Amino acid sequence: MKSTHDIDLNLRPVVGLADEYPAGFVDTAHSHERIQLLYASSGVMSVVTDKTTFVIPPQRAVWIPSQVRHEVSCRGPVSLRTLYIDPRYERDDPDCHIVEVGTLLKALILEVTQFDPCYEIDGREGQIVRLLINELLVSPKVPYAAPMPTDARLVRVCREIIDNPSDQRDIDEWANVAGMSRRSFTRAFKRETGMGVALWRQQVRLLEALSLLSTGSSVTAVALDVGYDSASAFCAMFQRAFGVSPSRFSFR
Repeated sequence: MKSTHDIDLNLRPVVGLADEYPAGFVDTAHSHERIQLLYASSGVMSVVTDKTTFVIPPQRAVWIPSQVRHEVSCRGPVSLRTLYIDPRYERDDPDCHIVEVGTLLKALILEVTQFDPCYEIDGREGQIVRLLINELLVSPKVPYAAPMPTDARLVRVCREIIDNPSDQRDIDEWANVAGMSRRSFTRAFKRETGMGVALWRQQVRLLEALSLLSTGSSVTAVALDVGYDSASAFCAMFQRAFGVSPSRFSFR
């Protein structure tokens, strides 16, 4: 298995790697000189940056601009396909975002990760890489993320919610975790994330639900796993958020 320590990632416009990671694996906060596209061909990842948290099922990838610090966690076993892309292809938005991975883009990613790092730029491999880059640059951004605060006290709360979305602690208890008064906590949280704690937790629960549904879990099991008292309450919230019931939701 190739490693970033074994090859020069600057050899070509795009260099791809394929890796297998066990459940519970955590790649602690780091950054790269190149753009990174993380795609799990199977399994579900969590990606946390200083600004946002994402849950990435197999039908999506995350675009991480160069120099952006991020932590990657594997919910279960993950087959990871990573592309390291020349920074000259940075998009206008300097932040991370989710990319929808359709049939063509998936095929291109999987193909490029099999290339020798010294592939012929003017040959077949180079043509495929150029098509891949074009597809990535025109791919729509998927708005499924929860903004992260910068205050370390609030980050502590958010990380606990991300690790356990079904946690039922109330505002007073979360304020205690942050070591702040209720008033200061709620004001600071809304100022830094643009939403209240309850809405932020709801967003995280919905992201977690998306990842669980993508792995084939039943609607009832997902509802309970993410902290809803009943499947009906979960379905109503999911319908309001995504415009479709979870039983009909599809990433394909």
